[in-house]
Amino acid sequence: MRIRIENVTLVTTDEANRVFENGCLVWEDDTILALNDFSMHVDEVIDGQGGLLLPGMVNTHCHLGMIPFRSLGDDCPDRLRRFLFPLENAAMTRELAQASARYAAAEMMLGGVTTVFDMYYFEDALAEAMVGMNMRAVLAETIVDFANCYCDVPYGGLALGERFIQEWKDRHPLITPAIGPHATNTNSAEVLKQAQAIAERCDVLLSLHTAEMDYEMETFRKERNQTPVEYLESIGLLSPHLVAAHCIHVNDQDLALMAKYGCRIAHCIGSNMKAGKGIAPLKKMIAHHIPVGLGTDGASSGNTLDLFAQLPLIGKAHKTANHDRALFPAKEILPLATIGGARVLNLDDQIGSLTPGKKADLVLVETQSANMFPIYDPFSALVYSAHAGNVDSVWVNGVQTVKHKQLVRQDLRSLREDLEAKMQFFKAEALRRSEDL
Repeated sequence: MRIRIENVTLVTTDEANRVFENGCLVWEDDTILALNDFSMHVDEVIDGQGGLLLPGMVNTHCHLGMIPFRSLGDDCPDRLRRFLFPLENAAMTRELAQASARYAAAEMMLGGVTTVFDMYYFEDALAEAMVGMNMRAVLAETIVDFANCYCDVPYGGLALGERFIQEWKDRHPLITPAIGPHATNTNSAEVLKQAQAIAERCDVLLSLHTAEMDYEMETFRKERNQTPVEYLESIGLLSPHLVAAHCIHVNDQDLALMAKYGCRIAHCIGSNMKAGKGIAPLKKMIAHHIPVGLGTDGASSGNTLDLFAQLPLIGKAHKTANHDRALFPAKEILPLATIGGARVLNLDDQIGSLTPGKKADLVLVETQSANMFPIYDPFSALVYSAHAGNVDSVWVNGVQTVKHKQLVRQDLRSLREDLEAKMQFFKAEALRRSEDL
């Protein structure tokens, strides 16, 4: 099936960051064939009605199974250790995580996100959910130093994660397995080394929370006189396989090390600010030529899985932190959510820009709503004016998943009802534990 969408402005986020007004794009099956070729024979023509066509957005750090945690204990200090971990261990199940992942995929696709990196439990079930939702995903089983909802022994995720990689590598075009030790301070050095060995042997990404928490920084300073990044280098974990999430408290030496070893960073501006953790040095990360993409974190941390919500925060937070209104013009911010994220996930040869030969992961943003007029600069409009509700249509791997702001392949109400039904015990347990906060 060869399709042309026309009457659109192409915002390519390619190497030259080109924009084509009154353009068109042609794709066949799952692959982009051409830009601005109106003469090519096609089977179907779609009128984009003056919208903005951009590549699918890439969420480089998320926890798909944590939709049930949204709005729980948002203002609780040390919420992760006091509330989230214990509740997760008591009430999270395979069925609940899978239903949550389906709902999360729906939320993201309705907001123009077509690819996600997830770190959670039950990743085999979540892979099935992503296939069913027709969403591209890089999935990593979480490894922690305590028994959890998926395995009853510490570090059980190591063996489960390797088995998941073996079962899903090259199994489905939308699914890429990875490995996910939770954090620098929730895994031993030996287990981190074993996870790195798996990443190297299987040629997959490894992601962990890095330089995120104040107590993490304090522990490494007191016990080792190192930063978390220096510690990771000392045990051989810095490499092109590493996707380091957050990196709020990294310093110049840390960034030099990460650049030296070819590491990548998932920048989660919304969840970082909500938790009061600080503003990561994005300007310096980019100056060190480190690949950086945007992440929403889980719904328990950032509350939304909407990358459009992250875009204006990038500009506003970093302009304020650096006292520089000219810092990060919109044309530099938008690519962080597309080609930047694709580079972080090592998928930039397949997605991230409107380029012939890449996969047809496409997002059409309508320009008829009140907030989308006038448009002098499409980058500025997408970063500072647009929101997820302006996403009209989405295609993943050439298959339409959203049409006129509605899911095509799934029913949102049914997904919500299914998730709500599976949340009954979880909600009761959450309310009981909330009384002690």
